[in-house]
Amino acid sequence: MTSTFASPITLHPGRVTLAQLRSIYAAPAQLSLDPSARALMLASLATVQRIVDEDQVVYGINTGFGKLASTKIAHERLAELQRNLVLSHSVGTGDALADDVVRLILATKAISLARGHSGIRPEIVDALLAMANANVLPVIPAKGSVGASGDLAPLAHLACVLIGEGQAKVNGTVVSGAEAMRSIGLPPFVLCPKEGLALLNGTQVSTSLALAGLFGAENVFAAALVAGCLSLEAIKGSVKPFDARIHEARGQAGQIAVAAAVRALLDGSAIDPSHPNCGRVQDPYSIRCVPQVMGACLDNLHHAARVLTIEANAASDNPLVFDNGDVISGGNFHAEPVAFVADIIALAVAEIGAISERRLSLLLDPGLSGLPAFLIRDSGVNSGFMIAQVTAAALAAENQCLANPSSVTSLPTSANQEDHVSMATYGARRLGDMVRNAAVMVGIEAMAAAQGMEFDRALNSSPLVEEQFAAIRQRVAYLEQDRFLATDIEAMREWAMQTAWPAPLLQCLPSHA
Repeated sequence: MTSTFASPITLHPGRVTLAQLRSIYAAPAQLSLDPSARALMLASLATVQRIVDEDQVVYGINTGFGKLASTKIAHERLAELQRNLVLSHSVGTGDALADDVVRLILATKAISLARGHSGIRPEIVDALLAMANANVLPVIPAKGSVGASGDLAPLAHLACVLIGEGQAKVNGTVVSGAEAMRSIGLPPFVLCPKEGLALLNGTQVSTSLALAGLFGAENVFAAALVAGCLSLEAIKGSVKPFDARIHEARGQAGQIAVAAAVRALLDGSAIDPSHPNCGRVQDPYSIRCVPQVMGACLDNLHHAARVLTIEANAASDNPLVFDNGDVISGGNFHAEPVAFVADIIALAVAEIGAISERRLSLLLDPGLSGLPAFLIRDSGVNSGFMIAQVTAAALAAENQCLANPSSVTSLPTSANQEDHVSMATYGARRLGDMVRNAAVMVGIEAMAAAQGMEFDRALNSSPLVEEQFAAIRQRVAYLEQDRFLATDIEAMREWAMQTAWPAPLLQCLPSHA
């Protein structure tokens, strides 16, 4: 059954945009393939069939795999070879990947195969898109890939459904692979030469997890700029460090963009002009250096977005089939580019949370902020935001540990045939936890900053900041005295993960640029 909320997206293999990928991740979408891709797939399929008919020995078509690449397989056992490949590699463990990530995996696998270098039937790609369109989502365990010969184990669990094995969720209910195929009106596939290998090789799982991390990082980045503006207004900080001339003098693109976004957010505020002679010369770095820190984070997110957009469009299985009939073994399945940018996103997310936690600490310190201690009037009997900052500190420390690079770890597999691996899949998967932690930190800061602004509401901030202040107050009330705060913190985490940010923020973000 096709989702009633589906929107149409035509996939042009090699030219799918980051905005389209974000749309697929955000909600079920009605996906279709550009018709020009079919001819390319048929041409590579014909090459594979010619090799089989002529009984040539070509890796991945009529040989074993990995360390068994020199073992020739008899013609009559080629279908068995492909089926056994899928079953033997279905060794994933851990919780199932989230539905939004699985949608991306189905889409990016279809995009990769439709490039016309994989030698598979177009019907395989059609089936992948049919699953996505009908909300039939393979159950893919999260753990078990080293990100080298592709995401072998998780992609095997996807491929299992195509052959009537494994499990899938049909509109949220877990069913057998055979039942899942019936739900889209197809019998299970008997895989032809190379099709099992083409399905298992590839970086689509690590890429999709990294894209999910990128999209979450974009949301938290925008929220953190709003929270920073609220904090600046709460402490009556200086806007001079956001002067465009400072940032043009340095020339860093992200820094320039962040300073411009902050100026746009604060445009029209009556608070800043109200204290021209307050004696505040230099705010702490967590306020003053927002453009420098957040700008560097933004530059990293843009770099990651460029790499991941390329990878989502890439032919990354092995061997690859070319239009002159050559079939060439290589290593496009090695996910080192994804591993590196997953680490880069992790660094950015850790810093977004870390500087937010420092602003929160600043708000609670009356010696620095000029506000009541812990942002509560009747302090002593009330602790205010004291322990909420402890939660933020705990999450900041956790993210600092998680930000340690994954890409520098490598354990050889397959009897040392695969002797250097990327570990991209874990590197990308850990981004989900990091983004969630950062969203909590930023949410707590924004809630505390809104509290800080309440102590002097004689003047309004800018229209955009007041709009966000009102949105926060719709979620959490002013803290008059101590209360159960965990519910408020969760509401603010959800605020920090929203996508409906003011235009000056969206214009900064890679998937909206």
